[in-house]
Amino acid sequence: MGHISRKLYSTTVTVRGGRDGHAVSDDGVLDVQLRRPKINGVSEGTNPEQLFAAAWGGCLQSALMAVARKAGANVSASVVTVEVAQGPDDEGGYGLAAWITIDIPGVAHEQAKELLHAAHALCPYSKATRGNVEVVLTLGEHA
Repeated sequence: MGHISRKLYSTTVTVRGGRDGHAVSDDGVLDVQLRRPKINGVSEGTNPEQLFAAAWGGCLQSALMAVARKAGANVSASVVTVEVAQGPDDEGGYGLAAWITIDIPGVAHEQAKELLHAAHALCPYSKATRGNVEVVLTLGEHA
């Protein structure tokens, strides 16, 4: 198990069939068909990269809300967009890269930038990927 002082939340997802399989959470709320991404056309299911992008985006926006609350800033109109790519890495295997954009309308640019970096430092997904996944973090145009 990872290094945490105590479990605040834990879940289990069981996958059968890999990228052409099925994933179900222990409570049944997540129940999805996994499919390889289609380059042209629509896939009949989701893929691990989409699930990872959604999870990271949700976590990062929650971290943004937490740091903004402490700073007295209103980020309720914020939008987090996470692009995750998978491809060959320099070691002959496969790796991930991510491009994250956060729009924070109504917050001054300098404060928005500080909140963005504080949220990225706080978010457990950002921590877990730090040094392992190339990340480009961008403050959106609306800040």
